[in-house]
Amino acid sequence: MVPKNLRPLVPYLKRHRGGLLWGGLCVLCNNGVWILFPQVLRRAVNDLHSGVTRQKLLTYALLVIAIALIKGIFQFLTRWVVIGISRDIEFDLRNDLFKHLERLSYSYYQRNRTGDIMARATNDLNAVRMLLGPAIMYSANTIVFTAGALFFMLAISPKLTLFAFLPLPIASIVIQYFGRRIHERFERIQAMFSDISARAQENFSGARVIRAYVQEQAEIAAFESANQEYIRRSLGLVRLMGMLWPTLELMLGIAVVIVLWLGGNLVINGQSDVHLVSYLGTRTTLSLSGSMDVGAFVAFNTYMMQLTWPVIALGWVINIFQRGTASMVRIQEILSQQPEIADEDIDMNNGETGAPPVRRDAEAVAISDAILGEIEFCNLNFAYNGTAVLKDVNLRIPAGSSLAIVGPTGSGKTTLVNLIPRIYDAAPGAVLIDGRPIRQFPLDTLRRQIGFVPQETFLFSDTIRENIAYGIAQEDGEATQPDIQAAADAANIAQDIESFPEGYNTTVGERGITLSGGQKQRTAIARALLRSPRILILDDALSSVDTHTEDKILN
Repeated sequence: MVPKNLRPLVPYLKRHRGGLLWGGLCVLCNNGVWILFPQVLRRAVNDLHSGVTRQKLLTYALLVIAIALIKGIFQFLTRWVVIGISRDIEFDLRNDLFKHLERLSYSYYQRNRTGDIMARATNDLNAVRMLLGPAIMYSANTIVFTAGALFFMLAISPKLTLFAFLPLPIASIVIQYFGRRIHERFERIQAMFSDISARAQENFSGARVIRAYVQEQAEIAAFESANQEYIRRSLGLVRLMGMLWPTLELMLGIAVVIVLWLGGNLVINGQSDVHLVSYLGTRTTLSLSGSMDVGAFVAFNTYMMQLTWPVIALGWVINIFQRGTASMVRIQEILSQQPEIADEDIDMNNGETGAPPVRRDAEAVAISDAILGEIEFCNLNFAYNGTAVLKDVNLRIPAGSSLAIVGPTGSGKTTLVNLIPRIYDAAPGAVLIDGRPIRQFPLDTLRRQIGFVPQETFLFSDTIRENIAYGIAQEDGEATQPDIQAAADAANIAQDIESFPEGYNTTVGERGITLSGGQKQRTAIARALLRSPRILILDDALSSVDTHTEDKILN
């Protein structure tokens, strides 16, 4: 039964069922060979007790070496297969997470901080990978070896085995208690890590503002305070883990003491009954039928010693499992989000809903090529969270014409143009392209025909050439240098670029920090023009250029 929080991982595990089967076989072989080690010791002790010969020593030495060698081979294969699968799933999950983030609407990024998203895509994803790799591997090893060891221990002495596993119920209670506490604390730690990541990201992005207002020390103090809280919560988890492992080892130690005392008495005295004196002085008889030879006693204690690492690993697995579960919950919060803007189920021929989903094939391409660029707003009303921004807007912009929209700050100019590429969705039928409701166009088809330069210019940390060429979709082929130069010339940025030592190969830095405000805006305009769009939207895209340059670009 898969825990509810981990069910999203089942499809990823199914993709690697063959590898997991092979890994399980390696686990069985690894532990199956290791379980035989105490039996070899048992036979060696009994055999050597009757007489030591060079042949016997050589035989048992070779058996021990063979067991160690075979165990090492299968242990390597186990790690290679299981840990490898966890890396493959991490790869798939990271790709799916990124793909999903790319599909989410713009509003999602307005509601959530970049640092928090980055923390989930890195730190939380690594915790899930540890759950799928080491946690599964050590859990399988522990279960298989404990089951095998228990079989042989019962064969040696059923009642001695019973006393050896007496602390098990207490250990179970301890595991449940610590597991619940670890999960709760790790969730709080990850939330704090997201806060720290978000604060750091904002500081790096706003470095110029921080320095301009001389807020370096204030930001350092705030970051240190957040970091101290993160350390405080992490140390709380460390203390909890520091209590878990010794507690489990104590349970094992008690079991070892019981085995040594009771089993030792059986060997030394050869008695069928062993007497234990209680604290009240009354004599209690523990009926351990039959005696035990030295070899069996050595084998039994060897099994007890071999169980030490599985018990320790169990504590580590609990930690990894709870961390991974908490992290998967945080990742699933992103994966469960659905895009607010998405293609609808529309018949491309008649516009009726309920037909099969929009097709992105030759039909969609034909519609894309047929777009002329006429825009119409019909009785448009739009509101943000119940606050009306646009009321009863009726406007028709013929294809091939230009229109300037002016108005005071906050009057809804940016909102109006954002409705055209469906960054936000208006009411059905309120926005039309070439007389067709805008929702009838596939998103990628619609946006491929729109060149959009937003108010806040964004350039990637790459060369100027790549930033301008970004406007050409991969499926349309690479942009040629003449096309890039023509777009730069049209945006009146070509002369500036050619004056740089590296020309179009100049790296602009993060968000285009090495360029002036006007150069960034003109580079963004060149990027939009390179697409030769049917619809060009400039949202206050000339605010950082002088009047003369603006006139050149508009002409």
